[in-house]
Amino acid sequence: MKTSWRSASLVASAAAVLALTTACGQDSPPAASQNVGASAAPGDYGSIGTGNGVGGTAGGQQAAPSPSSPSNPAGKLSVATAEEVGKVVTDSLGLTLYRFDQDTDQPPKSNCDGDCAKTWPPVPADDAEAGEGIDKSLLGSVTRADGTKQLTVGGWPAYRYAKDVNAGDVKGQGVGGKWYALAPDGKKAQGGGAGGEGTEALPGLSTRNDPKLGEIVVDKNGMTVYRFKKDEAWPKPVSNCTGECLEKWPLVEPVDFADTKGIQEKGYMIFDRTDGKGEQQTINCSPIYTFAGDKAPGDTNGQGVGGTWYAVRPDGKLVGASEK
Repeated sequence: MKTSWRSASLVASAAAVLALTTACGQDSPPAASQNVGASAAPGDYGSIGTGNGVGGTAGGQQAAPSPSSPSNPAGKLSVATAEEVGKVVTDSLGLTLYRFDQDTDQPPKSNCDGDCAKTWPPVPADDAEAGEGIDKSLLGSVTRADGTKQLTVGGWPAYRYAKDVNAGDVKGQGVGGKWYALAPDGKKAQGGGAGGEGTEALPGLSTRNDPKLGEIVVDKNGMTVYRFKKDEAWPKPVSNCTGECLEKWPLVEPVDFADTKGIQEKGYMIFDRTDGKGEQQTINCSPIYTFAGDKAPGDTNGQGVGGTWYAVRPDGKLVGASEK
């Protein structure tokens, strides 16, 4: 769904970004010297706990391959009602099926491979059939990079979640702000939750009033946005969250300023990371992230983690912490 915020020209936005690049850090003194690309101690990343799983977890806590193994056929699909999530598609074992925001439905394409596919096993298209409540015409398949056929629902590639081990589990809902249970029509299952019916209508970045934290920045899925105190904004943005850290704190990808609402324009820019992870969005030149431990819109589980992670105000400042 496209929103009215996306109507502005990308060219104009790019020009604005160039103009703002020189504004980084002009209102504050240089940050203390740090090694570019250095990672903080593991304790600074925070513990996500049960229900996370972006990129897997350390310590072998991932669920056993069965019953969500990629070798298990989907069988007859059906519809179940999950508390605070609504109607979701399940396989023949009653396991919830999910979709990934970074995939595409037109044309269908999966962008979850490698470690991602271990945590989110693709559902085989073989033997999948429509059961009660499922429109047969919405079922299809997509060929993955390894040549296997993956089930699609409404064009979206379908996955199981390795930590869902019992029928009715929906532990993958909202993980990383990118994974959502599949509704019977192929859309995100979000009925009755904090995200509500209007989550998809949010701009790329906007604000909401949190009862404890005040006005904070959220992404297009309503997930809380955070900053890492060990990052640098002056004289140019530098992210010091790499490797395992990024699995727990996914970076916010570039968002056209025309696709924002209530965000400060000064210092709003993107930068190229030095670890090969591409471009990242900033607010007031500070790199921004979401938290894999936030399972649903409205969660703020990342606030204060390790004394280094904090929610972000519309002007890019930290919530509940000094800038030093």
